[in-house]
Amino acid sequence: MSDTATRRLWVAYGPVGVVGKIQKDAEGYAVHMAGKDERLGVYPSMEIAKNALHAHLKPGSDRPEFREH
Repeated sequence: MSDTATRRLWVAYGPVGVVGKIQKDAEGYAVHMAGKDERLGVYPSMEIAKNALHAHLKPGSDRPEFREH
């Protein structure tokens, strides 16, 4: 028998392309901004992770579109 780790990934798209991603794993929802090596943080829910990613965009930016991959 083997253990299978399932990860889910959502890519955040803004008007000019990819702005970040959210990855679900055993820890929670990890937010990574495009072009950054370190993750922004890990959050307990997808909605909180989306809000965190949006909050780190330029002021006045529209909420990005999140697509699961």
